Amino acid sequence: MKIFLNDDAHEVEAATLAAALESLGFGGRKIATAVNGRFVAAAARPRTPLAAGDRIEVVAPMQGG
Repeated sequence: MKIFLNDDAHEVEAATLAAALESLGFGGRKIATAVNGRFVAAAARPRTPLAAGDRIEVVAPMQGG
């Protein structure tokens, strides 16, 4: 199915947010996520279903000052 990750289109076969993040190379990383504008906590990602056209936002923390 086609989803959008940070406004870039991707084809994934994943049914959940956690599976999609793993297949897109974000597995195990400390990130913040949202689906269609709604924050999704890390613990909720495995039970957050995805549908074609969903918009996923991923933000990684940055260090520095």
